[in-house]
Amino acid sequence: MARLFFLLSGEHPTLPLSELRAIFEAVGYEYRIEERLPQVLLVEADSKSVEAVKSRSAMTRVCGLELFNCDATVASILGKARAVSLEGFLEEGESLAVRIRRIRGSASSIDRLELERKLGKVILSRTKGTTANLTKPQRTFFGVLTENRFVFGLKMAEIRAKPFIERNPQKRPFFHPSAMSAKLARCMVNLARPKPGDLVLDPFCGAASILVEAGLMGCRVMGLDVQPHMVRGSLKNLLHYGLEPEAVAVADARRLPLTKTDCIVTDPPYGRSATTLGWGTQQLVEEALSAIIERLSKGWRICIASPKSIRIGEIGERLDLKHVESHLVYVHRSLTREIAVFERV
Repeated sequence: MARLFFLLSGEHPTLPLSELRAIFEAVGYEYRIEERLPQVLLVEADSKSVEAVKSRSAMTRVCGLELFNCDATVASILGKARAVSLEGFLEEGESLAVRIRRIRGSASSIDRLELERKLGKVILSRTKGTTANLTKPQRTFFGVLTENRFVFGLKMAEIRAKPFIERNPQKRPFFHPSAMSAKLARCMVNLARPKPGDLVLDPFCGAASILVEAGLMGCRVMGLDVQPHMVRGSLKNLLHYGLEPEAVAVADARRLPLTKTDCIVTDPPYGRSATTLGWGTQQLVEEALSAIIERLSKGWRICIASPKSIRIGEIGERLDLKHVESHLVYVHRSLTREIAVFERV
């Protein structure tokens, strides 16, 4: 077990932490949360888990191996840097850089660039044959100023936002205005906790936002939609990313044409740009959930988005699903999504 730290996205108050925990649980790594700080999570876990976070996460920014954490004062930080063991963090002859991120104006009296320079100087003075390289370092040391604390260590992975931006709805061959962003779709898949090779079903697949992200994570995918043109568009988007679904078919989510799936991740139609073909959103979701339950084995999960106003958590509980968690995501003045996770019990 290693001391790890994760810099989380600040775009939502609860989703980044829940996604990270879901990834650990999906891939089967034991972990223990040591401390929560604003946008930073300190965790004891196998260092190999970082690769799973890097390949799956949408809302983690940086993964690091912790060297130390302390009060956010220059004296405390440099004192810790001079005292901590660097064994295993830097080899003789390697080049290095130090990068520091400040969260929400934390420790505003500290000059971030000057602290990077001072920490780099300390590390160079304590290692043999190492050099500074600010453009292409072999090792990057990464620190976070958050609230009144400083967390510092070796950067192991960085998850960049650009690939998600490039997969957003406007960038795909088939576009529909109700389509979910790639980042939120990826997060929802993670909350359902599938492993690579598991079958992920989206019974309201639309433009395939969820299926694309699940497929890129190594899951098998199947999509259903009641509208033929959406099914054709969904397939077009999947093939664009080199993904071959188990099936994409025209079907009513209330009458699913399959017997079993490993987990379900879905975003039923609602709002001005979506159509429910005359069905009320609440009735549609409730009937679909009723049909979905029978296709899941005990312990498997459903992650579903719906308008906050229909109280999806209460609907699931009425159907004897275990309501694991919910997250509210503001879309615009007339729509706030509730992202709910249920477990089949």
